[in-house]
Amino acid sequence: MTRLVQVAVAGDVTEAEQLQDLLSAAGIDSRLETAAEHDPAALDDPPLKVLVSEADVDDARDAIEALTEEDEEQQET
Repeated sequence: MTRLVQVAVAGDVTEAEQLQDLLSAAGIDSRLETAAEHDPAALDDPPLKVLVSEADVDDARDAIEALTEEDEEQQET
């Protein structure tokens, strides 16, 4: 079994799904896991860890970094 490695922490489900979509578009499978203990009765979304196969860590970080740079460029305009 391939070891999974955390490449990001998303603040909520929407952000986590955006990261998952980005990684999927780059051909990288990912998995989400709750980043902290969360009360199931709570109404807010818990932070989520984005995990990828150890072999995909560098590519995943590059893809996430490219997205972050794109967002920063759009905010500057």
